[in-house]
Amino acid sequence: MFARSSWLVWAIVFTMASAYAAPAGAVAFPGGSVAFDGTTVFEVPTEDVPINPRALTVMAWVNLEATADSQVFLNSGAANMAFTFYLFDGNVRMLVKNRADGYAHAIAPPPEPGEWTHYTGTYDGETIAVYMNGELQRTREAPGEVMGFGEVITIGGLAYRKRIVKGGLADLRVYDRVLSGEEIAAAASGSVTPPPTVQWTAAGYGGETWASADGAAVGRPMEKPQVLLNRREDGYRGIWYYNQPSDDEYVYKYSGGLGTYCAKHIPFAWYAPEVNKTFFTYGGAYRDANRLIHMVSYYDHETGEVPRPLLLLDKQTSNAHDNPVINIDPEGHIWIFSSSHGTSRPSYISKSVEPHSIEAFELMWEDNFSYPQPWPIPGKGWLFMHTHYTGGRAICMSTSEDGANWSERRFLSRMGRGHYQITNVFGQKVGSAYNYHPTETGLNWRTNLYYMESDDFGETWKTVDGQVLEPILTDPDSPCRVEEYESKGLIVYMKDITFDSSGRPIILYLTSLGYESGPKNMPRTWTIARWTGEEWLILPSGIVSDNNYDVGSLYIESDTQWRLIAPTEVGPQPYNPGGEIAMWLTEDEGKTWSMVKQMTRNSIYNHTYVRRPINAHPDFYGFWADGHGREPSISRLYFCNKDGDVFRLPFDMDGETAKPELIEP
Repeated sequence: MFARSSWLVWAIVFTMASAYAAPAGAVAFPGGSVAFDGTTVFEVPTEDVPINPRALTVMAWVNLEATADSQVFLNSGAANMAFTFYLFDGNVRMLVKNRADGYAHAIAPPPEPGEWTHYTGTYDGETIAVYMNGELQRTREAPGEVMGFGEVITIGGLAYRKRIVKGGLADLRVYDRVLSGEEIAAAASGSVTPPPTVQWTAAGYGGETWASADGAAVGRPMEKPQVLLNRREDGYRGIWYYNQPSDDEYVYKYSGGLGTYCAKHIPFAWYAPEVNKTFFTYGGAYRDANRLIHMVSYYDHETGEVPRPLLLLDKQTSNAHDNPVINIDPEGHIWIFSSSHGTSRPSYISKSVEPHSIEAFELMWEDNFSYPQPWPIPGKGWLFMHTHYTGGRAICMSTSEDGANWSERRFLSRMGRGHYQITNVFGQKVGSAYNYHPTETGLNWRTNLYYMESDDFGETWKTVDGQVLEPILTDPDSPCRVEEYESKGLIVYMKDITFDSSGRPIILYLTSLGYESGPKNMPRTWTIARWTGEEWLILPSGIVSDNNYDVGSLYIESDTQWRLIAPTEVGPQPYNPGGEIAMWLTEDEGKTWSMVKQMTRNSIYNHTYVRRPINAHPDFYGFWADGHGREPSISRLYFCNKDGDVFRLPFDMDGETAKPELIEP
């Protein structure tokens, strides 16, 4: 899990191959290739590769050692930006970012390992098409134009040196028009007619460079990028993100200002009493580009001000699943765990150079993890709960004494197609609550409720009543199941987990009739599962939300008085994630709830994902963002105090510090 890539020497391999038999006609490999060893990517300045955003053809001969991992042949921009011509998830894709809020792709079958195969991708402003060995395989409607070009075109991998080809590439071509089927078939059979706008052949490889046939577009090996940027931004601006268009009035399965997304990223804020500051992180965006940047800052409780936030790193994506989380070790160093969605992008762990300071961070580790939930265990080190995408969303853990050297990833549970988990700590104990995805129903269906815990640094995992479990758990009827919802036709969305004064878990979740937005899947009921010491009590709160992705936080202020802060009230974009924020109170251990304050009103955007700081100070009690629920928008960041007063962090800053703005309800 924690091996680092090494730099290898590039070599050029000239090979001659017999004609490859396509399903409907002969193709002819040109005879010379450049060998890729899985470590290096060529970059070419975008300005040297003329591209018509409404008329594009790209093609390449590929010979891959294996096809299990994603590998990029030709690319522009960050992931899911401009265009990418690549192998992914068992198919060759031509992906085009064709609109401001999304992209589309068409696919073809993968090549056989070790065999030369010719692929072509085209885009004409209306349709994406992919050809294999000169034969059309699939088309996809995608009206718009190519947008989001980066500074470089990359050959053999992505701009941050991931998804690198291992094998050979030959005769890469770019055309500033869409070729006909006859022209594509001719190119696959070895013809150089029509002449390409740009073409890279083996003859152009010169040891340190790979020049196009006309010498105008010269590729050079891309240096390993600087990961940590450590520079200040002039305001607090969140990421806007959407997932899965729904082709209805709600537009997406979920969307909005998701700087504190998602519930499976824990925690986003941490109060440090030693310096009387609440440190926090969030998924930010540039002023002029909705690309995810990891931001770190703090609220100074003594001055009531915030500094300019620190831009830690650029994740090279707009996907809020890559949001960071924060932690503070016993010495006061701030740690940022920078996530990835799946295995396609790198993940990072960074540590502040000085205790209780955001002036500069150093990179401690780089590899891959999703849905990070790191916990410092007193006297032991780090117990890092996370997810790894391998045959589904598997719940995993790793441990470390110093945050730089980690144990091998240990798989704990993978029932069906996997899980979403939420975790928390109580002294030496880590508790994990999760649902599962039945194999037959797909990843949009998640159901049942499970709980397991460990009090020996992850060595032994048990049910809440002490039964020892034997990971990896695969049976949905596991003894760690808290409540069965699958037969009831209910899906389960995890929201929060905490403990009472005796260390007994209290789990907050939402049940729903289906994954789609809109009224048809009502009621969406906020529910509590509480362990009494003898049994699990399932306590529907009576509080109903209008979207499955409404997320709030549960505060256990005494064993009888609990507080919920969440976007439970209908917002300006009904049935989309979030809404207006409300504060609810129970004084009988979750049996009955009453709203004590509606904290926001008449908002222009939905408020989303209220997150509870660790050691929450009464003056910084919840942290969240806003954003339009149905279309791209700006996103602002907010926090509240325990009384329910709401403050907006400054979107723009002129000075080095500023006071957050009090928002009248």
